[in-house]
Amino acid sequence: MALLMGLVLVALTIGGGAAESAKVQAARKLLAQGKTELAARALAEEIHDNPADGPAYLLLGEMLNDANRSSEAMEPLTNAVRLLPDSAEAHNALGEALNNLNSLSAAQAEFEKALQLDPNLPLAHLNLGMVLAETEELSRAAEQLDLAIAKLGATQDGARAHYLRAKVYTDLSQVERASAELHLAVKIAPDFAEAWSDLGEARKTLLDDAGALTAFERAVALSPADPVALSRLGNELYRQGKLKRAIIELEKADHINPQDQTTLNGLQAALRADGQTARANQIKARLVAVLRERDRNMQNELSAVRLSSEGAKLEKAGDLKGALDKYRQGLQLAPDDVGIRVNLAITLLRLQQWKEGLSQLAESMRRRPGDPELKAAWDDALRQAPAGSWP
Repeated sequence: MALLMGLVLVALTIGGGAAESAKVQAARKLLAQGKTELAARALAEEIHDNPADGPAYLLLGEMLNDANRSSEAMEPLTNAVRLLPDSAEAHNALGEALNNLNSLSAAQAEFEKALQLDPNLPLAHLNLGMVLAETEELSRAAEQLDLAIAKLGATQDGARAHYLRAKVYTDLSQVERASAELHLAVKIAPDFAEAWSDLGEARKTLLDDAGALTAFERAVALSPADPVALSRLGNELYRQGKLKRAIIELEKADHINPQDQTTLNGLQAALRADGQTARANQIKARLVAVLRERDRNMQNELSAVRLSSEGAKLEKAGDLKGALDKYRQGLQLAPDDVGIRVNLAITLLRLQQWKEGLSQLAESMRRRPGDPELKAAWDDALRQAPAGSWP
C-alpha cells in the first residue's frame, strides 16, 4: 500500500481525464501539511455538495485505506471506480483495499483491470505480483514483480518489490537469489524491518552465522514489538550458544504471542540448556497444550469440510433440510469458515427462512468485506425477501 504522503504527489488529473476540483486540490495540500482530519472533512463536504466527484471519492478512499481503515474505504473507492471507470489509479486503489480485507480474487481482478487501462502503472504490477505470490502463482508473480522492480527503481515501493521478489525465490528454494533481493531491499530502505528479518533467515540457510545474527538484531532494533523478529533472533542466539540473550529475546516473543510453537520450542530448549529445568518443563507443558489445541482445530476443520461436502450433495439432490443440518454442524466446528456460512445462508434463504438467512449472509459479508459475489447474493436476497425480513 502506498504511503499516505505519496497521495499528495498524484497528478491533478485521474485516468479517464477527470480533473480534480479545487476542494480536492485543497485537501491534498492539507495532507501535505499532515492535517488529515481537515482533509477528510473537506473531501466529505465536496462529496456532499458534488456526489459525482470521482476524484474526491478516490482520494478519500486512499486516505482511509492508508490509515488501515480498509472496510470504510470500500464505499468511496467503489464509487470512485463507478464514476471513473477508465482510471487505472482508482481500480488499483480498490484492489489494495480488497487485498487488505483478504478478498484476493476480487483484488486480483482490480489490479488486472488497472494494468489493462495503464500497462505502465508500477504499483499495479507490484500489487498484482503480491496477490499472485499469495495465491502461489509463482511464475506470474515473478513476472509482475520484475516489471515493478524495473519501473520503481530505488524507492520505498521498489524496496517492497525486491522484498516480495525474494519471497518468490524462497518459495522456489532459490535462497541465494532471495538473499540478493533482500540485500537490495535493505540497501534501498535501511529501516525495512521485515526485510532484515527475512535476510537473517536467508543468511542462516546459507550458513552465514555472523550475517544472520546481524540481520536479526537489526530487525528487532527496528521493530522491537514484532514477535516473529524476536523469536527468530532468540532462536538464532540459542543456536549459536548465547543462552542468556536467547532466553531474554524468546521470553519477549512469548509475552507478545504466547501461542507460537516456534517460540515455545526454542524457549524450552534454551532454558533446559541453561540448566533451568523446572521452567523448561513448564514451557514444554504449554507447548504440548498448544499442539493439542492446534491438532483439535485441524481435526474440526477437516470434519467441517466433510460435513459441508455432504451438505452440498444433499442440496444438489433436493434435500434442503438435510443439507441445512450438515451446514449447521460444519459451522459449529469451524465458525470462521465463510464458505460454510454462505452455504448455510443460501440454504436458509431457499427454505424461505429469511431473517436467519439474511443474518448469516450479513455476517459472511462482515467477515469477507468487499466480496462482489457476496454483495450480489445479498442484493438478490433483499429483492426477494418479504417486507420486514430485515431491519
